[in-house]
Amino acid sequence: MLIGGARNGNSKEQYGASGAERGRNNRMNFDIFPNQPFAFEETYRRYLDGLLANDRHQCRVSFEQWLESNAGLRTLYEELVQRSLYEVGDLWERGRISVATEHLATAITESLLNLAYPRLFAQPRLGKSAIVACVANEYHQIGGKMVADIFELNGWRGYFLGANTPLRDVMELIAEKHPDVVALSATVPFSLDTLISAVTEIRAAFPETPILVGGQAFRWGGRERVEGLPGVRCLISLNELEAWIKEHENHV
Repeated sequence: MLIGGARNGNSKEQYGASGAERGRNNRMNFDIFPNQPFAFEETYRRYLDGLLANDRHQCRVSFEQWLESNAGLRTLYEELVQRSLYEVGDLWERGRISVATEHLATAITESLLNLAYPRLFAQPRLGKSAIVACVANEYHQIGGKMVADIFELNGWRGYFLGANTPLRDVMELIAEKHPDVVALSATVPFSLDTLISAVTEIRAAFPETPILVGGQAFRWGGRERVEGLPGVRCLISLNELEAWIKEHENHV
């Protein structure tokens, strides 16, 4: 749907520039915080270096510093969590890091997301709900988890079903909870066929329920395959998701 200071090494020089440069091109403009002393980029680099070194403590310190920066949870999710995992994934794809390092980075990140939970439920509840799931045979769940968290942050109830969710279970929960929207996540490109099949079946059974789709799989294309489906919207960032939520928060 749906990343200076003291470091353990120069990750750009050690692991290659491609992922680092791509992250810089996508990152936020930090000039919007002219009076903010927090060093976003330096903290990001320390966090990324901690992930690559499998240093949970270093990552936690950086994560907590970002939490206290008042930049907002969506910014933290996009500019620290998502950006760093994209960069880790790029390094793995180019053979610069091992599968073990990539898996440990994911595990560290997922554990740290729990630190944000006290902030998720501060907003008043709106009486709206969303079912969020990763499609069958999709085992990457952090993106989907962040989507559910953004719904919670905006006063919705986010039912997150996790990774590798069988379609029948998604359908049963839709029938039980009557959500205002269903959101499906796919991280790897070969999950797109499964996602499109799931969307088609859900629309046939629940034609009035809008469906959101997204995930890292759409970085390599495929958006045109879902945008033509009725009642389906492809969102490629948490910013787009939050804009969609704002548009629909007053809909009956």
